[in-house]
Amino acid sequence: MDNLKLINARPVSKPGRIVSAVVVSLLAITVINSLITNPKYNWPVVWEWLFAPTIVRGVWFTLFLTFASMLIGVVLALIAAVMRQSKNSINRSVAWFYIWFFRGTPIYTQLVFWGLLPSLYSKVSIGLPIGPQYTLGNTEAIFTPLVCALIGLGLNEGAYLAEIVRSGFNSVDSGQREAAMALGMNERQIQWRIIIPQAMRVIVPPTGNETISMLKTTSLVIAIPVTNELYYEATRIGQRYYTTLPMLIVAAIWYLAITSLLMVIQHYIEAYYGRSERDEGFRLPNILPPSKKQAAIAQAHTVKEDPFLEYTP
Repeated sequence: MDNLKLINARPVSKPGRIVSAVVVSLLAITVINSLITNPKYNWPVVWEWLFAPTIVRGVWFTLFLTFASMLIGVVLALIAAVMRQSKNSINRSVAWFYIWFFRGTPIYTQLVFWGLLPSLYSKVSIGLPIGPQYTLGNTEAIFTPLVCALIGLGLNEGAYLAEIVRSGFNSVDSGQREAAMALGMNERQIQWRIIIPQAMRVIVPPTGNETISMLKTTSLVIAIPVTNELYYEATRIGQRYYTTLPMLIVAAIWYLAITSLLMVIQHYIEAYYGRSERDEGFRLPNILPPSKKQAAIAQAHTVKEDPFLEYTP
């Protein structure tokens, strides 16, 4: 034992990593140098128009379209997901057809249809086809371009979110529902206290991705046409002053900035619903403080900090 010598271990050299890092670095430097030194990008025009009032108004309108359409989509997705799991065959069929149709047709085609709605129906009325009908008003006055844009984006988004919500509900083990029923919980309590908190781990990440995708999809509302969003405003200014490329860069910078902010928010929401005792050293910032009831339960030390670790044998 006294004659044993320690081995001076050295890491295995991997020249491939060094070569790939050098190649990637050179390519990145080349691209950055081209962006800076090429006068055709016209960066002074970009900085001049980046915070122009017209562009800022387009940014706010784009954000409004994004979140309003997502709100409509979430409501429709919840309804469609519940209908897909209904025991009523008619409800299941209607939900399946809705999801099949709006996922199977291009969003641009749908928006064009909504833009043509006033030419298809001159008046809006409610009532049975064979009974009396009450006329609400002129179609063009009710279904304005903004309303058509929100309906078109919301209906399309709801079809995609419905499958996300359904997959989230299905990810919760059926034993959770059975255990909650054994404790005397009603259906509403089971959904809000047992199913939805656990399903959110599956629902939040793709929903965040859909929100980011919706931000960029709003540029298609020109098909209706809606002419107040960011992309249209940027291209309109570029065509007027013959600065198309710089104005496209302005729009791209704003899209990247908003997307980055949404990614940060998505990260913290995922961390909130995915928190666990196993994540040693992780502390979620106090952007989502616990409620008074949660704080009282935590101080009592009668349950684990992570309720998702509990299971029914």
